[in-house]
Amino acid sequence: MPRIAIGGFQHETNTFAPIKADLQAFLEPGGWPGLTRGPAVLETFAGMNLPIAGFIEAARDQGHELIPLAWAQATPAAHVTEEAFEHILGAILDDLRAALPVDAVYLDLHGAMVSESHEDGEGEILARVRALIGPGVPLVASLDLHANVTARMVAQGDLLESYRTYPHIDMAETGARAARALHKILSGGAVPGKGFRQLPFLVPILGGCTLVEPAKSLYGRLEAMVETEDISLSFNAGFGPADIWDCGPSVLAYAATQEAAARAADTLAGEIVAREADFDKPVHAPEDAVAQAMARAAAGATKPAILADSQDNPGGGGTGDTTGLLAALVAAGAQDAVLAMMFDPAAAAAAQAAGEGAAIEIGLGAKSGMAGHRPFEGSFDVERLGDGRFTCTGPFAKGLKMELGPMALLRLGGVRIVVASRNTQAADQEIFRHLGIEPSTQKILALKSSVHFRADFAPIAEDILVVKAPGANALDNADLDYKNLRPGVRVVPMGAGHGG
Repeated sequence: MPRIAIGGFQHETNTFAPIKADLQAFLEPGGWPGLTRGPAVLETFAGMNLPIAGFIEAARDQGHELIPLAWAQATPAAHVTEEAFEHILGAILDDLRAALPVDAVYLDLHGAMVSESHEDGEGEILARVRALIGPGVPLVASLDLHANVTARMVAQGDLLESYRTYPHIDMAETGARAARALHKILSGGAVPGKGFRQLPFLVPILGGCTLVEPAKSLYGRLEAMVETEDISLSFNAGFGPADIWDCGPSVLAYAATQEAAARAADTLAGEIVAREADFDKPVHAPEDAVAQAMARAAAGATKPAILADSQDNPGGGGTGDTTGLLAALVAAGAQDAVLAMMFDPAAAAAAQAAGEGAAIEIGLGAKSGMAGHRPFEGSFDVERLGDGRFTCTGPFAKGLKMELGPMALLRLGGVRIVVASRNTQAADQEIFRHLGIEPSTQKILALKSSVHFRADFAPIAEDILVVKAPGANALDNADLDYKNLRPGVRVVPMGAGHGG
């Protein structure tokens, strides 16, 4: 029975964000489980839409013996601190060293990690694991669709398998695909040939959504190629707010021969580049979005209008506490509007101390220290309190057990605000239900999320408007001051090449 060591280390790094990912961010649970090690790895993730969960289930069905290492993930932020990087990678390597010899290794990675010392976090992780197991032991990893894939990652891993959906509803399935690919190698199949192509433009964060064009048909094309050819194929849209040499989209192909892999990579890369102009998507100023949402409500809309506060999306490095969209809602006199979530532990604590039914005078939000941001001052009614513990039910976050600390539902006029003590994006309806709100009955839902919310909220939405309110998760990569991006890459679709 083959012995497969399994672990994971995930972080999506926004190098332009104001707060780094320290060790505590990985240790404590929040929107994701905290650092998990040893036998708990085999049980903690059961039923969750996470790659390691899908890998474990598929590998067990194949009869493999699984050797758990360590797994950790933190909410996107700026650089992973040196302490956090070395502590978590050290745990993975220590556990792997103790388990040797093994027949294979699987890692649940993101692909866009940048640490204080390593531009290519995953390349460093894979290289250190490879140095420990040697060149003959298969090393397979799953990656996020937003991975900034590097040549070093491709060289160190035998096969990298990426998500195919954004919202990422196929995370567990991607882990299962990685398990099937590894099983094929362990069953006597040759290590596949590799095709890797970096594309010459950055994909805006909205452009990668697989529910709309061009990504919808491009990933459909990818699926068709996989079904008709004996290949593994990934299109990584990349993660734009990362000021590194290898930032940007790429294509990965694995096939029985090097020639077949190169041919598949060239074919898909060519089709993506041909659709470059289609990746740009419209966005709205906060005041315009609020006005449109209120007009729809006044006209008798029976479903909520959703305003996506994308630039303050914690899922892309946003601080989760900017107040631009909140201010626009209040100024317009919006009614039956709920904003989720505002990351403000102090406000949550004040509400908990005052109790339900009380009024509190506070400055809400803007505690992260971003330049030019100030708290929203006001007298807020405390409508409901919660402990922040609930299980997500939507397609993206399915099965995740949230631990967001003390929570509160505050009201200011016709606007209510969901406040949490730990930061995560508003991508699941249970965030509202935890505080007694049925989201489908509201007129306006303002969500600090970019795309993932669509998996659970699109079916209940009258309309979806993406808002460009201030925040650290740029909608337009042209707003970012790149210093390290390789020369020639077009920062926006069809734009001029970056000067380096």
